[in-house]
Amino acid sequence: MRLDGRRESDNVEDRRGMSSTAKAGIGGIGGIIMIALFTLLSGGNLGDVVTNVVQNGGLQVQEEQMEGQVEFTEEEQRLAKLSRQVLAGTEDVWTAIFQQMGRRYTPPTLVLFTNRVNSACGTASAAVGPFYCSGDQKLYIDLSFFTTMKRQIGADGDFSYAYVIAHEVGHHVENLLGTLGQAHAKMNQVDKVSANKISVRLELLADYYAGVWAHYDNQQFRSLEEGDVEKAIDCAEKIGDNYLQKKAQGYVQPESFTHGTSAQRMRWLKRGIDTGNMNTTTFNVSESEL
Repeated sequence: MRLDGRRESDNVEDRRGMSSTAKAGIGGIGGIIMIALFTLLSGGNLGDVVTNVVQNGGLQVQEEQMEGQVEFTEEEQRLAKLSRQVLAGTEDVWTAIFQQMGRRYTPPTLVLFTNRVNSACGTASAAVGPFYCSGDQKLYIDLSFFTTMKRQIGADGDFSYAYVIAHEVGHHVENLLGTLGQAHAKMNQVDKVSANKISVRLELLADYYAGVWAHYDNQQFRSLEEGDVEKAIDCAEKIGDNYLQKKAQGYVQPESFTHGTSAQRMRWLKRGIDTGNMNTTTFNVSESEL
């Protein structure tokens, strides 16, 4: 992926090297609900959404600088720069798309963290993978996740990493358009299997929006190089629910799928890259068409 000379977003909080601890005060922690919070290696998936349906009830969170000088590897600093550049690209593309729709795009903030982080949706460890919190409109990434992608499932390449970030931004787009809130409200009214099916549509839509971003980013910046799309599609295949469940436990449980199969994730990402059509959504097609 060509990023040389591209601007870096200022909407970034670099909390790497910070430690987070949480203490429950009087009243404790009330009603923190995390949806689709699974680890990659236990058959979970990237692209999780953490919902803010929380009354913190006296929760006190402290973030402190770790003792000693924190040094980052050259590779981690490269990934941090890549993340800021990709986020800037999403800002440019989605601002223009929202203007065409007669709307105003408010960009999310990217939080880079190490090991554990506090969000408006609660405190989460790096094990949950990248996630978006609608409560503070921030996306959270421990950059070591990219190393995990490479080592554990063989998903590599800068555009594959960009896809991860663009997917989380896709959830932010869902939030701004009202899709996320409507879907979560519906999920709270139905049984778990039905809620999982709604979650799949949300995740596939975020994949599609990641593709839409790539479509227009490439038009504007000629950012895609030979092999980039293929690597991203390969990444989408390896983060399908069926692929990860098979890898983790040797069998699949379709009723527990929350992100979509490999075929579905590849199809919706590729469709977004190919068309860039904002009139398309996963919520107006039948299950057989997903």
